[in-house]
Amino acid sequence: MNPPALIPQIPENAPFSIEQRAYLNGFLAGLFSRTTAPSSAPTPAAAPSLMPLTIVFGSQTGTAEKLAKRASKEATKRGFAPVLHDMASTPIKECASSPSLMVITSTYGDGEPPDTAKSFWEGLNSAEAPHHKARYTVCALGDTNYPKFCAFGKSVDARLEALGAHRILPCAECDTDYEAAFAGWLDKSLKELSAGVGQTGVTPSGGDAVTPVAKESAVSGTRECPYPSALLVNRLLNGEGSAKETRHFEFELTDPTVQYQAGDALGVIPSNCPALVSDLISTLHADPEEIVPVSNGLELSLFEALSHHFEITRIPKALIAHLAVRTREEQLVKLTDPNVNGELSAFLRGREIIDLLLQHPGARTTARELVAMLRRLQPRLYSISSSPKAHPKRVHLTVGIVRYESLGRQRKGVCSTFLAERAGGSPVPIFVHRNDNFRPPADPKVPMIMVGPGTGIAPFRAFLQERSAGGAQGRNWLFFGDQRSSTDFLYREELQAQKSAGILNRLDLAFSRDQDEKIYVQQRMLENARELFNWLEDGAHFYVCGDASRMAKDVDAALHRVIEIAAQRNPDQAREYVNALKTSKRYQRDVY
Repeated sequence: MNPPALIPQIPENAPFSIEQRAYLNGFLAGLFSRTTAPSSAPTPAAAPSLMPLTIVFGSQTGTAEKLAKRASKEATKRGFAPVLHDMASTPIKECASSPSLMVITSTYGDGEPPDTAKSFWEGLNSAEAPHHKARYTVCALGDTNYPKFCAFGKSVDARLEALGAHRILPCAECDTDYEAAFAGWLDKSLKELSAGVGQTGVTPSGGDAVTPVAKESAVSGTRECPYPSALLVNRLLNGEGSAKETRHFEFELTDPTVQYQAGDALGVIPSNCPALVSDLISTLHADPEEIVPVSNGLELSLFEALSHHFEITRIPKALIAHLAVRTREEQLVKLTDPNVNGELSAFLRGREIIDLLLQHPGARTTARELVAMLRRLQPRLYSISSSPKAHPKRVHLTVGIVRYESLGRQRKGVCSTFLAERAGGSPVPIFVHRNDNFRPPADPKVPMIMVGPGTGIAPFRAFLQERSAGGAQGRNWLFFGDQRSSTDFLYREELQAQKSAGILNRLDLAFSRDQDEKIYVQQRMLENARELFNWLEDGAHFYVCGDASRMAKDVDAALHRVIEIAAQRNPDQAREYVNALKTSKRYQRDVY
């Protein structure tokens, strides 16, 4: 009698990730179940068959990548053999042939794919895209403050269906406060996918299904557990007579577990302006001490709730719908139409919640009704403008303070004026938002080209400090611009000192208001097209930080023109060159 054949297993200490080990164990189980000769002897129970799953992510700042890795770990616990792919390097044919597919992606800029996902989207959207057979589900990440909320994720969802894939759940649309929505989507998706192959929640060890999605443990200095930090420095960077208010902030980091890298962002959790809170309560004719529900059974006074827990400026769609029902006003009713687009954006521009309530006093909205419609107060992310190598116990920010007038009222940016006016008296909750897609080159010999006008200088100040502290030999070229050299040359002395010391090899400046004809950084790029292209040919990484709506698009167009001019290539060839830079992560952007 032959001894029963044993199905080999990958050892726990083998140099594979959890996902890789699960996939290989499943592969070996399937292989040996087919190749082992039949025997009359009793055989041990077959190892549970692992279900193949492809998880694809498109990430700009790292959030989608983090959630994709979390989904992969959870899938492994539930009996899948997940394979994780970045859209930057995902073969379209592999997605097409996968029986089960999960897509997790952010939307960037004006409804666009993340930079590293553009080639994936072009392939998926081409006429030659293969037929897809997968049962699939999409999780779209976005921000409802932008008109094209989750647009790219929804486009991927629609395109997969058009290519023949079978949608198992509606596209999940996650706002900036994504935790609950993502956890619910992940749990439902894995249940549906496992049910589709006749197995529900079988783990590699044969244990029970894991129904709840495990949440990552809280670590100090994370979004889940913010670090209370003292604001040590609040300094105006603009000179007298400037039309701008840009400030330099420094926070104390005494907890060694709170760490950041050059390229990361800092999350700041603000409180709302007390004067605006009071005006809002007065408009409601409410009592500031009235107790209102906040979340999970927590109840607070109306003043406390509006000060620290809810967004009280941006108008939620629920409020428009509420007032439309109460007033039957034609314009508001029209704005509640699901197909409304540009008209809603135009209506919201320059308006805040208080404006809508003042315009419709007869609606008699109560405090409890209002808080039920408000979004949670969200942290704001700012590019860190320091290197931990240069400032190991501090983290710096460079912030433009938002103040303007509209409809006869003075307006304030929620977080920027919180930092400028009210953050010095007590600890400020902060956290580090990792951005592994925006880092200085790992090789200290590789050149850097940085384009960062205005507050876009922030991460490049960090990059230069990082390279200086580490003794990097790579050349550094910075394009910086603002309105006027005399008042808006941010960090002038520091940059000039770095240039004199040879840390900053080139500094090209564009101050738009110093001459009759406005000059911007993209024009400086074109003026130096040949040298800029030579740097790229030498392996330079190209970085952009700043305004997404105009500057980043103009810089991207200028980069294409640089390739056309200096390399004498046509537009299609220039686009291929730039796409190759993005795919290899030599073209990175941090735009907002």
